[in-house]
Amino acid sequence: MNRREFAQMLGLGVVAGISLPLLNGCGRKSVAAAGDLYDLPRFGNVHFMHMTDAHAQLMPVYYREPSVNIGVHGARNQSPHIVGEAFLKAYGLPADSRIAHALTYLDFNAAAAQFGRVGGFAHLATLVKQVRASRPGSLLLDGGDLWQGSATSLWTKGQDMVDASKALGIDIMTGHWEFTLGADRVMEIIENDLDGHIEFLAHNVKDFDFGDAIFASHTMREMNGVPVAIIGQAFPYTPIANPGHFTPGWTFGIQERELQETINKVRSQGAQVVVLLSHNGADVDIKLASRLSGLDAIMGGHTHDAIPQAIQVKDSAGGQTLVTNAGSNGKFLGVLDFDVQAGKIKQWHYRLLPVFADLLPADPKMAALIDRVRAPYLDKLNTTLATTEGLLYRRGNFNGSFDQLIVDALMETKDAEIAFSPGFRWGTSLLPGDKITVEDLMSQVAITYPQTTLNEFTGERIKFILEDVADNLFNPDPYYQQGGDMVRVGGLDYTINPNADSGNRISEMSLNGKPVEASKTYKVAGWAPVAEGVEGEPIWDVVGNWLASKKTVPLLEPKQPRIVGLKDNLGLV
Repeated sequence: MNRREFAQMLGLGVVAGISLPLLNGCGRKSVAAAGDLYDLPRFGNVHFMHMTDAHAQLMPVYYREPSVNIGVHGARNQSPHIVGEAFLKAYGLPADSRIAHALTYLDFNAAAAQFGRVGGFAHLATLVKQVRASRPGSLLLDGGDLWQGSATSLWTKGQDMVDASKALGIDIMTGHWEFTLGADRVMEIIENDLDGHIEFLAHNVKDFDFGDAIFASHTMREMNGVPVAIIGQAFPYTPIANPGHFTPGWTFGIQERELQETINKVRSQGAQVVVLLSHNGADVDIKLASRLSGLDAIMGGHTHDAIPQAIQVKDSAGGQTLVTNAGSNGKFLGVLDFDVQAGKIKQWHYRLLPVFADLLPADPKMAALIDRVRAPYLDKLNTTLATTEGLLYRRGNFNGSFDQLIVDALMETKDAEIAFSPGFRWGTSLLPGDKITVEDLMSQVAITYPQTTLNEFTGERIKFILEDVADNLFNPDPYYQQGGDMVRVGGLDYTINPNADSGNRISEMSLNGKPVEASKTYKVAGWAPVAEGVEGEPIWDVVGNWLASKKTVPLLEPKQPRIVGLKDNLGLV
């Protein structure tokens, strides 16, 4: 059997729901040529490429996948809530391989040094062009969180990413963090930059007063003679998770009934394939798929989950909806193919392709565009603040070492006993010995509401805050999970039981070995207030000045709560 025949067999195995190991690019096991990773023969006649949650990372990065991604209740030990060795076992993937490094946190420092950086729009552009060449008519979908997450995206109000996404050839997108640029800026981009290039879809964003649609709900396209429909779903909880004053007069929400009506409408208009481009998060998408009918696939984002095989969900009419999620930071490109014959889907094939910068040459035109948009800011971006002696990362349900750095800086600078930092999932990683530059810091804090705060909270109030965030993360009903990970906490120790009822998950709070008293007040530093009109020094100045004063950051062990009630949970190491 030759290489191409094996690749075809691999594709057919995935179609049939069989888990087959992906070849590793190098390592101790059987070695395949680097090109094998991207050897993707054409399958079918309807083709979608999918990227999501790039968070404005134009350059190749390091990005550590989580070692804590807990699933509770119906999501317990189900994809995507599996980490590490359990993840490799679940998908039949080889250890010590490129694919293991792309999809897990295992041996991250050594593997990152061996396999190099991932993502980067110039390398992603090469892969997109390669896939398009074998799939005429294919559409490139972006699931949102595209225009936010870097220094240059903040300083240009998203313009650098708009220009790069047009050059990449994105056809359709939806949104979430885009809205933190403000409604006026979002509409300016859509009307002046995206018009005629990229369709911005969001069926679930309406005018508060009259219920009129703010954006187009869907688009109909014909691909190789097959009519297809793509429906957009923006993040349902945008005005809760982010400041509501950025989108005044707009309502969001899941809007399940309206979505079903749109599916029915496009089916009546002849659509033979219907795809939802979603920024709901994986668990919400899985539930949504089970409650709708007539939807062939949900290509989702928000939770940054890299899921190597499409999840097959039985819909409300006994049919099947595929649920996919394509990671973050430009690290992956999902490719979903349908074979449609006589108006019906006969077979499907899905692959999640990691974007290794050392295997994909930079596209010259995209590289030139990136150089051009970054040139005015290079001196500032490359300014060194300090050097790290340990790995700095963010992703995980409770804390990461870069989050620990931020709360340490807040407590010391603000003379606070406790610090809170938002449970953001975006933020790149740094290896031991790396310099921490302004660009690296901004990849953790580049938001439009960066104010730092210092408040006096009672112990009762602190517990309420932790309980509220824990319910957003661990509510048994995915529709009540409003996104993000647990608030990062400095100074405070506590115990959490994710399986407990709402209001009863947090216990044993202590500070410096002493129990936190409900009626006593404590000085609590924080940043990223969602309320309008809050004043305070920007977080990048606070942390940047702190780093410059330290010059060297020692190995940081992230402060984690004591986690109970999770016996044999595969989302926890």
